[in-house]
Amino acid sequence: QVQLAQSGGGLVQAGGSLRLSCAASGRTVSSYHLGWFRQAPGKEREFVAGIIRNSGRTYYADSVKGRFTISRDNAKNTVYLQMNSLKPEDTAVYYCGAGILDVTRAIQWGQGTQVTVSS
Repeated sequence: QVQLAQSGGGLVQAGGSLRLSCAASGRTVSSYHLGWFRQAPGKEREFVAGIIRNSGRTYYADSVKGRFTISRDNAKNTVYLQMNSLKPEDTAVYYCGAGILDVTRAIQWGQGTQVTVSS
């Protein structure tokens, strides 16, 4: 298993930026793809961005392409989500997730962090 510890998030005005961090730990952390997901009130959790464990290739939901950037620091086993040009519809609880077969489907989760974008 892998343990995921998130930090970052908060309240920001529309057009602003935030950065989320997720530190992964555990003996098998290198076996996992890492990604970010979010869940808005009354909605299902959705994939936001992901990074493949070996290649570092990145994937994004259409709604965040060009605004969000996922990156990782292998030395620190940490993945980041830089969020720019934030919109009120980006308001949600954001979760770091780890998956094995599919970067868009996590099987381990971080604790979640609230991101609120005011208009």
